[in-house]
Amino acid sequence: MDRQMYHYATVSKALQELSEKGFTTDFNLEEDRIKNHCEDFSIEHIYRYEGESDPGDEATVYGITSKDGEKGVFVAGAGAYTEKSAAKMLHEMSIQGRE
Repeated sequence: MDRQMYHYATVSKALQELSEKGFTTDFNLEEDRIKNHCEDFSIEHIYRYEGESDPGDEATVYGITSKDGEKGVFVAGAGAYTEKSAAKMLHEMSIQGRE
């Protein structure tokens, strides 16, 4: 399946739409699972939200699917991209998928 990038007015709207598409697991609660087994996940949807005035309001919402078919979301704020974070791994996966 081709990855889709959506543009919603807010992060909460993106989360609502993804939930309606079956992406119901909150992978932010399972960040170690993504960090330790990133090869078990694929990114299906990416939504980037940029704050109007504050760069700190930036966020990326990932709709991801595990190898076993579990669908969920991961929300990464602007400061979430540390060296070994799940957000950084998902970001790198999204870049590799474009090549």
